[in-house]
Amino acid sequence: MGRTTRLELDDQELREWEAVVLDSGPDGIVLDRSAFYPGGGGQPPDHGVLLWQGVQTRIAGARKADDLTLIPVEDDPVPPPGTAVECALEDDRRTALMRTHSGLHLLCGVVFRDYGCLVTGGNMEMLTARMDFDLREVPPGFKQAVEDACNAEIEADRRIDIKTLPRAEAFEIPDIIRTATNLVPPEVQDVRIVDIVGLDTQADGGTHVASTKQVGRIRVAKVENKGRGFRRLRIKLED
Repeated sequence: MGRTTRLELDDQELREWEAVVLDSGPDGIVLDRSAFYPGGGGQPPDHGVLLWQGVQTRIAGARKADDLTLIPVEDDPVPPPGTAVECALEDDRRTALMRTHSGLHLLCGVVFRDYGCLVTGGNMEMLTARMDFDLREVPPGFKQAVEDACNAEIEADRRIDIKTLPRAEAFEIPDIIRTATNLVPPEVQDVRIVDIVGLDTQADGGTHVASTKQVGRIRVAKVENKGRGFRRLRIKLED
């Protein structure tokens, strides 16, 4: 993404690193190296801090444009270009979002496998999320059956692998797109793949835990009718 090397795409566990400020000003801060996830695919951006010359700059988010730009908390000092900074993510937030994102992929895999439904939307916060499915009729016992199936896959402790493939090779994988609309832009030639081994393989740019056991327990809190046959499943994660 622009001038920033995206560290979080290869190392989901990285929480602290060093970087140099390439650009800064009212619009935010651009680093040469960053593990801040900028948000996307329903996953909110990371929070954290930059430490430099005895000063702390709190990071309230990030955004994607030509560069990956970090958004400082209003009125916090901003390091000038060329400054060496120590960076740290807010661990509790990132870890909770990783668990939640992996939990949504697990939910998607279970509903696709057991009911053949595509995803029509989704969003998440820390340990709570919703996912919408194209499901015309809700079978009897659907809510409990989905919850039980998700937690069985968690207990199975399936490995979650991440790899990048050329676009043509990635789209040879059956059912690689589980959404009703293909959200991978045509200009993207290297596709990042998140694979819950034996359950769900999807194109995805977010951060994830290393195995389904790390998700914790999933509770299906509610199944809602959103009209036109679309059903919304709200989930909560528990330890």
